[in-house]
Amino acid sequence: MSLLMASVLATVPISALNLPEQSVILSDNLVRQSTQDNLSQVVSPAEIIPPEFVQPDITTSSAIKNKYENILRQSREKIQFISSPNLPELKDIQLVTEVVQNQESTEEFSQSLHPSDSDNQISQVTSVSQLQDVQPSDWAFSALQSLVERYGCIAGYADRTYLGNRSISRYEFAAGLNACLEKINDAMPAAGYAYANNKINTVNNEDLILLQRLQREFKSELQQLQQRVEAVENRTSELQGNQFSTTTRLFGQAIFSVQGTNSPDIDLFPRDGVPERQGKTNLTFTSSAQLTLVTSFTGRDLLLTGLSAGNLGSTASLLSTNMGRLGFESNTDNNLVISDLSYRFLLSDNLGIVVGTAGVNPINTFRGISPLEGSSDGAISLFGQRNPILSIGNGSGGIGFDWQISDRISLQGVYSAEIPSFPGDINQGGLFGGRYTVGAQLSLAPTNNIDVGIHYLYSHSPDGLLGGGIGDSQLISPFADPTAFNTQAIGATVAWRINPNLQLGGWGGFTSSKPSNLSGSVETTNWMVFAAFPNLLRPGNLGGVLVGQPPKITSSTLPDGFNFPNFSDGGTAGGRSDTSIHVEVFYRAQLSDNIALTPGLFVIFNPDHNAVNDALIVGTLRASFRF
Repeated sequence: MSLLMASVLATVPISALNLPEQSVILSDNLVRQSTQDNLSQVVSPAEIIPPEFVQPDITTSSAIKNKYENILRQSREKIQFISSPNLPELKDIQLVTEVVQNQESTEEFSQSLHPSDSDNQISQVTSVSQLQDVQPSDWAFSALQSLVERYGCIAGYADRTYLGNRSISRYEFAAGLNACLEKINDAMPAAGYAYANNKINTVNNEDLILLQRLQREFKSELQQLQQRVEAVENRTSELQGNQFSTTTRLFGQAIFSVQGTNSPDIDLFPRDGVPERQGKTNLTFTSSAQLTLVTSFTGRDLLLTGLSAGNLGSTASLLSTNMGRLGFESNTDNNLVISDLSYRFLLSDNLGIVVGTAGVNPINTFRGISPLEGSSDGAISLFGQRNPILSIGNGSGGIGFDWQISDRISLQGVYSAEIPSFPGDINQGGLFGGRYTVGAQLSLAPTNNIDVGIHYLYSHSPDGLLGGGIGDSQLISPFADPTAFNTQAIGATVAWRINPNLQLGGWGGFTSSKPSNLSGSVETTNWMVFAAFPNLLRPGNLGGVLVGQPPKITSSTLPDGFNFPNFSDGGTAGGRSDTSIHVEVFYRAQLSDNIALTPGLFVIFNPDHNAVNDALIVGTLRASFRF
């Protein structure tokens, strides 16, 4: 099951994964969390990022039962009622005792009951002298003390000593009394009112009178013990009867955000060094939501069904550059779309398979390395999410695998098509037509605090677009006829956990694209370095600083008129003469387990790899709600 969720791509570092025993987890990638970026053909996969996943617990009612079994087991280890073959009700008595002592549990089911005067557990009660509400001067004190000493109702700790440093409430006293009642009642049928092992005295009339008086005195507390147990049983039955499904869990995420940019001067046609227009965007308030149904039929498989909707679109057309895109964009015009429809199962204990018509691509099949990945809780920019070569091809449906070779080495592979359901022109879609990508990642954990991912991808593009969605993703001049390209990309991502509060890392990527019917090639590079600050100012928070270069065409040797870098000046060969630099800071404040608030800012110097352009400044405030 751990291997399945590694294939769902949590952003948990590789070295933290002990796959044979690891729980199912999902991130914005599902379970410590993978980011899913692809939709159906209606919306660009790079613009939708479904929620992270965690291990589905499909046995809600069983979990409650196990909780009280664990409480019972802990009680047995600390307070041991002397065993007897004639005590069939003993387990229930111990459970009653434990329900009383655990105030957090009892208050959940019976708010009207009196609270205990002690925060400690009955499991530490070893002597009547420890009772808080029954003082040594009380008649009940000496009465129960004599019964405990003569009949061994409470055995105390394993070494049979009584520490005498603990006080308890009347309810805990009543639980001890109930134990003595059961003990003596079971003893009475034995010959001569004595235990068969002859280790205790006979039950005399004076003791019977004391028991009856104690029963009357603590009648109310004994009844409330039973009421609390019944409340627990009723609540468990209610959960069993109203649970959503025994095999399916529902996870969700909602993001509300405010974002805006400055109005930089833009040199749209870089041949004379003079800006022709000004980028303008409005301050916007947007939202998105993702729902994911996680179903397991056998305990060794997962069916993911993801639905997404949102209204945060890209500002690329308004700013004449895609370098200002945010990592949580979801431009569906608030229409509900299928963001994930995939099935994951274990072929063997160390080999997982994923197949689906949506949600199967390198991003969701390769294991996440960067701790800053995540649409709701990671970096705010699209470029800050991950190595952009992993987005090449806009993959949606296909098949992939995750093979755990050893404790520190794993291999993931994927074949993904952009529009696998398209039945028309093979040059535009279909499983083996249109845009598709095949790739692999070797995931390494050379030490316990270093994670490395080595990426390789091969992609076919029918129109000269890489499909990365950030930086130079167009390979050919807009004035030339569309041409198919075949691209090979290599890269690596590294994360180093120096200590629990500081992680350093980065990535780099290189692509080489060759046209199908032209000479020459186009090459791009990108890089990023980052510092992550987990638990900054408060446990659960996260700070991040990133500096990098978005994808840049460094060389283009296509025939004249076809090269993109100089498209406005005859399309001659050559690469970009200037370089864009991306600088980003953000701080995620985890307000609760389910709510986070993230202010962030990033600046692009020399946007669109053009020094004439003014710096682009993007600010946002992101509020994330996860359930």
